Amino acid sequence: MKPVYHYATVLKAIEELREKGFTEDFNLHENCLVCNTDKFEAEEFEISHIYYYEGDSNPGDEATVYGIESKSGIKGILVTGDEQDTDPMSKSIIDKLLVSRNKRD
Repeated sequence: MKPVYHYATVLKAIEELREKGFTEDFNLHENCLVCNTDKFEAEEFEISHIYYYEGDSNPGDEATVYGIESKSGIKGILVTGDEQDTDPMSKSIIDKLLVSRNKRD
């Protein structure tokens, strides 16, 4: 699925993704995505929606909202800050996120 980029704010992105059925919360953990008790490797999910937000005055306000779908049908949201500074244990997941985000440019 080709990623879609179309939200005005981080909060609006989350609200609209929730309305589209992205109800779970994903988190990064030791080179995988975690949702509740399930763990997903990079090849086990697709990124279907991306919103990248740059703060106007503070680079620390940078955030990316991902709408993620696992191959098993779980739909959820991952919100990240600056992926470049993330724990190296999450490298393959971050690489996939960055590649997907950079395709929007």
